[in-house]
Amino acid sequence: MKFHGVLITALLTCVMTAAAKVYAEEGDVISYPLGIDASVLLVPENNPITAEKIELGKMLYFDKRLSLDGTVSCATCHNPEKGYTDQRSFSEGIHGQLGGRNSPTVLNSSFSYFQFWDGRAPNLEEQAKGPIANPVEMGHTMEAATSVIASIQGYKPYFKSAFGDENVTEDRIAQAIATFERSIVSGNSAWDRYVYDNDETALSDSAKRGLELFEGKALCTRCHVGFTLSDSLFHNLGVGMNNEKPDLGRYDVTKNEKDKGAFKTPTLRDLQRTAPYMHDGSIATLEEVVELYDRGGEANPWLDPKMEPLGLTEAQKADLVAFLRSLEGDWKPVAEPVLPA
Repeated sequence: MKFHGVLITALLTCVMTAAAKVYAEEGDVISYPLGIDASVLLVPENNPITAEKIELGKMLYFDKRLSLDGTVSCATCHNPEKGYTDQRSFSEGIHGQLGGRNSPTVLNSSFSYFQFWDGRAPNLEEQAKGPIANPVEMGHTMEAATSVIASIQGYKPYFKSAFGDENVTEDRIAQAIATFERSIVSGNSAWDRYVYDNDETALSDSAKRGLELFEGKALCTRCHVGFTLSDSLFHNLGVGMNNEKPDLGRYDVTKNEKDKGAFKTPTLRDLQRTAPYMHDGSIATLEEVVELYDRGGEANPWLDPKMEPLGLTEAQKADLVAFLRSLEGDWKPVAEPVLPA
């Protein structure tokens, strides 16, 4: 196996939360593709992964009855056919309301140590509850949404199979959705085959040069590390900071001055399927993303010190984009299940 700086996972494992454990044993119900290190998958002790829970979670993920008016599901904003995003700058919730941030992909989200762009949720279970109770997104309360699901007789055998009895609770709904989301993984990209299988033909010459730039002159591995290509931390790139009322991101969670305008580092896998980019969906193409980094981000008082002008040539920018395009996995979107009537 080739050694590359982007494969270093020590940074990821050092921030494991006490509420989670490593879950990766022979015989797992999830099939992990080449390049995905299941040994660092985090799962709460009280929510072990089972096939039955994945099946239930998949139904709930697609069920629009979790929203107040029955028009929005998790899959509305995190559509499998669109890279588990909605490929919009801002997502549309009930009554046509628009949110204020771009929907991040669910792909490999189980390996992230914080959820949402600002990291306000510590795990997928807490993240699953957020949109349901958000008045702009699904517009319900967890209590009311739970009552709706509990009233659907067809769900009872699935809850019994997943949890041992038919009782429907807020936590069980979130646990099932989170378990399904943990099964959504992407790997076996051209980059994975090049690194892990020593397949010299997997990457084009341009992508190989781009990989060298990624790990060198382009300074990408300052933040995009590990097999997820994310440090799961928060950085200010200056995007949107010149707005009249800028989104302050992580600062709204921590109230730490240094966190103003900082957002979580997204995974770089499957970028071709998840445009537009950045927390506000303001950048349409990978070429524009590279231009942002080449000029060192957008100046503002809280710009991350890791951002600095790169001085890339046009040929180098093209090579870097070629490498980024090599990160697309070979996964297939899940089909929408038949829901209990």
